[in-house]
Amino acid sequence: MDAINGTSANAATLTVGDKSWDLPILKGTVGPDVVDIGKLYGQTGMFTYDPGFTSTASCESQITYIDGDAGVLLYRGYPIEQLAENGDFLETCYLLLYGELPTAAQKADFDYRVTRHTMVHEQMSRFFHGFRRDAHPMAVLVASVGALSAFYHDSTDISDPQQRMIASVRMIAKLPTLAAMAYKYNVGQPFVYPQNDLDYASNFLRMCFSVPCEEYKVNPVLSRAIDRIFILHADHEQNASTSTVRLAGSSGANPFACIAAGIACLWGPAHGGANEAALKMLGEIGSVDRIPEFINRAKDKNDPFRLMGFGHRVYKNYDPRAKIMQKTCHEVLGELGIKDDPLLDIAVELERIALQDEYFVDRKLYPNIDFYSGITLRALGFPTSMFTVLFALARTVGWIGQWKEMIEDPGQRIGRPRQLYTGATSRDYVPIARRK
Repeated sequence: MDAINGTSANAATLTVGDKSWDLPILKGTVGPDVVDIGKLYGQTGMFTYDPGFTSTASCESQITYIDGDAGVLLYRGYPIEQLAENGDFLETCYLLLYGELPTAAQKADFDYRVTRHTMVHEQMSRFFHGFRRDAHPMAVLVASVGALSAFYHDSTDISDPQQRMIASVRMIAKLPTLAAMAYKYNVGQPFVYPQNDLDYASNFLRMCFSVPCEEYKVNPVLSRAIDRIFILHADHEQNASTSTVRLAGSSGANPFACIAAGIACLWGPAHGGANEAALKMLGEIGSVDRIPEFINRAKDKNDPFRLMGFGHRVYKNYDPRAKIMQKTCHEVLGELGIKDDPLLDIAVELERIALQDEYFVDRKLYPNIDFYSGITLRALGFPTSMFTVLFALARTVGWIGQWKEMIEDPGQRIGRPRQLYTGATSRDYVPIARRK
């Protein structure tokens, strides 16, 4: 029987018919062991088949670790709960980029460098006016981030460590400005320049919601909420958009183009658009009284309805980010005086029922971060079209950290997945006059 069997502590044997091959077993610091099939084709003439790469490790990384069964998310070894509760987003950025939490002096220096890079080239404002006034903010963001490579030629040489770091800081700094510009353009308001005496999250809120005709004061509770949202979304291992950034980067593409590719991938409703879908679902349910009806529909295999915001591709336990997001959601609604939000009432009751229902418990369909983030962002004043833009803003540092790690890996090669070909075999060309 064809099989792969463990033969020792560091090797496995693949048997196909009467032939066998030894394959190395690699061990990480934590998590499952990995069978190294890098030389499989050369040795056996065969590929592996793994649609979606769900059982394939595409790289070696020291940045983020997820234990989906236990509901654990670590950034550089630090639990997401501790970072979200005790730190701020720029501290998390430093951690993801450099591998360690900063000292006070390092944090002050990093904050200063990011803050002084928040402005974008003035010609970028004219670039925005090339879009239709009702252009989707994600379309604008993809284009504007890709266009940064046309404005900042001094940080596109990926072989230069200094240029790589300049490009990294620039993107962390400029994404809030570009995201706010995309929002302002979409709602027909003038662009607001960044202000250096504000922290990262407060600066972003001011650029989004202030107008020239009146003074804008940042609410610290709301600022802290958006900062926490950024931390929760900063990185999430080798997801679709991160893998896209790594794949684009493996060809030697400049960092701005790689991040634009990640943003384009994130735009997909199965990835970055999930919180918007969850909010729409709560609106479709409409009232607490109708929850049992929709619970029954979710159980019906013949009904296309699905409960959005429940379950996760990786987490088979309670998403650790969801607990923090739930707390943040209540803080925002409380600060804004929103005591009776119909969607929140539906969300809380839906969560309670689902966590007690045998159908959902057996399938481990727990609420994920998208379940509460959509309600929070709506309460903060963002339209649903901006939800994925904010996701992209936060995830930029994760993409950059992963891209930087890949570029600095001496063993990195251009990505080139193989395929199981099921098309026509070789055939001869037939002139058009003889075709039937």
